[in-house]
Order: sequence, then structure tokens, then C-alpha cells
Amino acid sequence: MASTTTGLPDRYRPIDRVGPDETTETGVIQCWRAKDRVLNRDVAVRVHTPAGPAAHGWITRALTAGGLATPALAMVYDASEGRAGDDDSPGGAAYVVNEWIDGETLADRLRSGPMPEREVRLVLRRLAEGVAEAHRAGLAVGGLTLDNVVLRPNGLVGLRAVPAAAGTFDGDVTALGALLEACLTGTGPGARPLNGPSDLVALARRARSSEPGQGLSSVAAMAALLAERPRTGPTPQPANRGDDGDGRRRRLRDRRPEAAEADERDDDPVRLEPGTLPPVPQLPRVRPVTTGAPLPAGALGGDTVDASALERSGAAQEDGSFGMLPAGARDEADSGEDEYDDEDGAGRHRLVVVGLPLLALAIVIGLAFWFGSSVLSVTGSVDEDPGSTPSATAPSGDAGEPAPADGPTATVSAAQVFDPFGDGEPENDDEVPLTYDGDPATTWSTLSYRGSPAFGNLKPGVGILYDLGSAQALSGVSLASPVPGATVEIRTAEDAGEQLDDFAVAGDETLGTETEVAFDEATTARYVLVWVTGLVDGADGFSAQLGEVGFRTAG
Repeated sequence: MASTTTGLPDRYRPIDRVGPDETTETGVIQCWRAKDRVLNRDVAVRVHTPAGPAAHGWITRALTAGGLATPALAMVYDASEGRAGDDDSPGGAAYVVNEWIDGETLADRLRSGPMPEREVRLVLRRLAEGVAEAHRAGLAVGGLTLDNVVLRPNGLVGLRAVPAAAGTFDGDVTALGALLEACLTGTGPGARPLNGPSDLVALARRARSSEPGQGLSSVAAMAALLAERPRTGPTPQPANRGDDGDGRRRRLRDRRPEAAEADERDDDPVRLEPGTLPPVPQLPRVRPVTTGAPLPAGALGGDTVDASALERSGAAQEDGSFGMLPAGARDEADSGEDEYDDEDGAGRHRLVVVGLPLLALAIVIGLAFWFGSSVLSVTGSVDEDPGSTPSATAPSGDAGEPAPADGPTATVSAAQVFDPFGDGEPENDDEVPLTYDGDPATTWSTLSYRGSPAFGNLKPGVGILYDLGSAQALSGVSLASPVPGATVEIRTAEDAGEQLDDFAVAGDETLGTETEVAFDEATTARYVLVWVTGLVDGADGFSAQLGEVGFRTAG
């Protein structure tokens, strides 16, 4: 039997129409919420009219989408091209069956105003990562509209109507840019002009830009930019160099115009008349010495003459002026100058030979004294405070909000599996204490799921709820896992809750062997939920493991 209303096989029972009709070049696509009678679950069934060859291109795209496994895109469960001209007969319709995604559409969410910055980054990043996965498989998704994007109750995001009838890679980039801009502005009465973090505003404009060299190259690039942590610190201003460099030299030139002009005049060539001899430089004045015993000329300097070694004559004796130097006096002076030069040169040589080693020895002694005093100082501080070690200066980062300082590790008083979306089957509850026994080699593991890392599309996640005994200020959580790759959220609350929304998201991360999830600010909580949202493929299916979980208090 078949559903004669839409020409679907009897397995799918339509419940109600969902969303507007999607007009394509080959026909019209209508979407229905339906019940899968075999697996007893809700599904989304989209029907292409007419069936047959006209729907061939769309069905081919759906078969490509069937190989994808990402929580951001609705899974494709079934597809059929149908029979041309026989749309209403049993099984004659062309249809694609998708996973049904419950939640609030992005269009409904934005009617009340823009989303907070943290939520914008999280939603758009996860959506872009899903679309990038489709692009790597060669599929342009299409259909990236506010009505098709659904905010799941567990904090994840999903895209209905996968794939659209048509799409392009560049069109997906532009559509994500439009979604980002709508999240920053809101829609309806609560809408406001485009504003918000500068990097998000610039990213939205780049994604929508059609100018060569200004747009984004791919959706993967957009996802990478959204994954980066925003830099909130003030931009350092360049140092004021008004007193250095060229400015200082200009002021010096302004203060000495006469000297600059004199320098220019000195450098100019001088034209001489024919037959004129060049000017002779002026010799330094002779400095007479008239007292004491005669000194060697070398001791007085090359231009100084001992006045007592000169004879007075004539008018020179009467008026005190000096005459010419006797012939023998010049030779004696030259001889004395040579002897002094030899002695002076030997003295300088001795000074170099003896002085340099002494200087080097003094430097070595000074360095040894400084090094010894530093080591003794550090050793003394360690001896005075047993068990302490010298602290290294933390490297300076961006000058923004300081991260909460770490304090001692909080003690876990109790823990249990948190599985509000489960079917009652235990998720290895007896292994939970192994996650805080101090041994990373002992682990807790989820059950193994088939078909999808999103828990086989059966539920949004599972976690462990830790009770710290009392409300404490926390700065972050450390996690160890022998199988990296799973995705987790850290949620906190001061009271034990029964629903996922009772716990506020404090951070999210992809697990490595050792993972630190630092909170943006200190969070006061008694209960901490480690919520696993994505699993890792293994030999027996998709699963996740936690080896050791620690909770850092804020110092």
C-alpha cells in the first residue's frame, strides 16, 4: 500500500505540510513531516513534482548527501526518482527522506533581536563546518535560509532540506554571510543596524562581497576564522618618537641656522684670480714657558718651546720679545723629542700588555660574583619555603580581560551518567568513578552507535554530571582521553537539574589526549556536566571515552 495523498510508499505516513514550496527549474518541491512506520520515528519527506527524469538531478545530489555524517546537516535516509506521469500512484512520487530536526528555527529566534556574540560564533561555526564537509564530498548544499536552520534543544544546530534542488559553492559562502549578518542585526521589530564585534562584521561583509580579491575563498576558511578566539585587548599604540630621529635633527638644524650656513659656505669652492697662491692654513700659536728648568720639547708638546732655552738680543731683550732660536738649540730639542717619543711608546705597549689581561680578569670576577649571588638568592628562597619552586614569569599575551587564575583542583564528591534523551539503557554507569580516580589509564566509555557520530541520530548526546559538594568558583576543566576526536561541552549549574537546558554552557572543545577547557571568566557552580556531543569512529562503531576529569578552581 502507499499514501495516495502524495504517492509515497505506505512506510511513510504524512502528518502535515512544513514550510513554503521550493520552486526549481524542473518542478516544485513540497516538504512534509511524516511518520516512519517501520522505525517509529518522525522524518521529513520532500516530494518533487513531476517525478521521473525531471527529478533525476535532485535525486543524484541526495545520494551524494547520503554519504555525509555531520550533525549540522540533516541525514538522508531514503530517496527515489519515482515514475514520470505516475506521481500519485503508490510509490510513484520522486521523494527524499531526511532526518527530522526538532527545535526553534533561526527565523523565529531572530525576531526577538540579535543573538549574543558567543552564540553567533558557535552556531555559525558549526553550520559552516557541516557545509564544508559537504563541499569536500563535492556537494553544494544550497537552501541555507533562516527557515531551514534549526537550533536544536541541546545547543547544536541543524539544516533541514538537505540537499536543496540546486546550489553552488560560492552561493553557500554568500548564504552563510547573509545568515551571519542576520544573527548580528536580528529581524522584525527587534532588528538593528549591522554592529557588533569588528571581526564578525568584517567576516559577514567578506562572505557577501563579489569584489575580486575581497571575498572568502571557501566555507572551510570561514569556519576556521569563526573558530579563532577573538582578540579583545586594546591595540598597542606606537611609541611617541617626536623627540627622536628626524624630528630631533630638524629641531637642531632650526636652532643652528648660522652654523649650517657656515658649513655650506666652507664646502663651497673658492675661485682664485690668475697668479694668486692658495691660502696657507694658520699655524697654532706658540705657548712660552718661562719658569723652572728647561724641559725637553717632547714633554711640552710639538708646538711648545721652552722660553728659557732662547737667547734675548737687542730690542728683543728690552721689550721682552723672543728672537730666533740658536742653531744648536733646535738639534737638542729634536733629540730630546725623539727620546721622549720612544719612552712614551714603550710605556703604552706595557700598558696594553698588562692592562688588558687585568681588565679581562676583572670582568670574569664580576660575572662570577653576579652569577653566584643570583644562584644563592634563588637557593635561599627555596630553602625558606619548603616544597616551593621558583615561578617563571608568565608570557604576556593580548592586553584584554585577564583569564581567571588557577587554584587547587576541586574534589568530586559524587558523579553519575546524565542521559535525559536516552531510552533507559545504561551508558556504562558503573565506570563513572574511573573518570576521577587519579588514573588516566582507567576510562569510562559511551555505548557504541552505528551510522553517525551524532549518536546514530538517536539522541543529541550523553554526559557525566559531577557534584563538587558545594558551590565553588571554577576557572576551567581538564580532560584526558585515550581516543581523541570526540566533541564535548562543559556546562555548569549551582543546583542539580534534570534537563540539559538547566545547565549553562561554559565552554566547548574537541578532545585530545590531554585537553584544557579554560572558562572566559570564573564560574561559580556546584554541579559540572561534561556533555559529549560528537563521537569517534572505531572498530565497533562510534563512541567516546573519558580517562580523567579535573576541575580547576579560580585562585
